[in-house]
Amino acid sequence: QVQLVESGGGLVQAGGSLRLSCAASGRTFSSYAMGWFRQAPGKEREFVAAISRSGGVTSYANSVKGRFTISRDNAKNAMYLQMNSLKPEDTAVYYCAAKSLDSIVTTEEYDYWGQGTQVTVSS
Repeated sequence: QVQLVESGGGLVQAGGSLRLSCAASGRTFSSYAMGWFRQAPGKEREFVAAISRSGGVTSYANSVKGRFTISRDNAKNAMYLQMNSLKPEDTAVYYCAAKSLDSIVTTEEYDYWGQGTQVTVSS
C-alpha cells in the first residue's frame, strides 16, 4: 500500500511558477506508475501528467504541454510537477496518484490518491 501527500501549492500571479511535490510512503515507490490530476471548481477531475516507474516515459495533457514538467526521484520516494507560465485556468486542486503498473496511465484508473494541494493563479 502507498500513502501519498502533496505539497507546494499556493497563490501565484499569472506567468509565475510553482513546483508541486508528492511524497510517497513505503519501500516500493519505484514499482508504481505515477500521475498528476487536477480539479477546478465546478469541473470534473482531469489528467495533467503521468510518468512511468523509471521516469523514462512521460505524458502530458495538451493544455499543459510545454509549460509543465513531471519528474520523479525513486531514491527519495518523491514525484514532482514543475509548473511554469501559469495561467488563471490552471487554478485547481492538484492530486497525485499511484498505480502498480509498468506503463504510464492517463486515465483515472489509479489505485492510490493523495488529498490534494490547492493552486491558485491570479490574473
